[in-house]
Amino acid sequence: MADQTHVLFVEDDDVIREATQLALERDGFVVTAMPDGLSGLDAFRANRPDIALLDVMVPGLDGVSLCRRIRDESTVPVIMLSARADSIDVVLGLEAGADDYVTKPFDGAVLVARIRAVLRRFGHAGGGDRSEDTAPDGGVLTFGDLEVDTEGMEVRKGGRPVALTPTEMRLLLEFSSAPGTVLSRDKLLERVWDYGWGGDTRVVDVHVQRLRTKIGQDRIETVRGFGYKLKA
Repeated sequence: MADQTHVLFVEDDDVIREATQLALERDGFVVTAMPDGLSGLDAFRANRPDIALLDVMVPGLDGVSLCRRIRDESTVPVIMLSARADSIDVVLGLEAGADDYVTKPFDGAVLVARIRAVLRRFGHAGGGDRSEDTAPDGGVLTFGDLEVDTEGMEVRKGGRPVALTPTEMRLLLEFSSAPGTVLSRDKLLERVWDYGWGGDTRVVDVHVQRLRTKIGQDRIETVRGFGYKLKA
């Protein structure tokens, strides 16, 4: 399924970069590997890859800044790679627009599984657009001044279009499918991020906050100890 998928991989460690590139290529991915952020940005603009893997600590233009630059131009999925799993690295990467993160050192099989999960979510690599699984029936749903077109995959607030990344759109579709119902972080990880085994709930929290800034801070309510719900 990955044989036509183009991966941009930005990593300054020569050993990690070469070993990971070989591992991904063995799984059928086409890989463009760059050693720093500036060359990574040039490669992104020149090649328009299907997914970007960005190490946080790369020279020239760090991974978080590179992610922001990419997100200014594209909704292509981004996975951040970090040698540390502390909150600062994780949250900064996610707030910059990353869709997921993987902590180094990582197992090659785990990295490939995470890449494929993200690509399925975005409809790449022959995985189809899973939004059909999460989109509620009914066309346009209205929540106050918020309109969610579940068929056209468009969102409007006060009549004006709202630009969402695919991950944010899938998250909103989950909430829209059950307004007023509390959805746990684990359930959202399973449905939106395809984490059947569970995962880091900070991914959910940061994406919910990003979604709130776009559709209204009071539209999604936090239910402490349980999760989140969309106000009907």
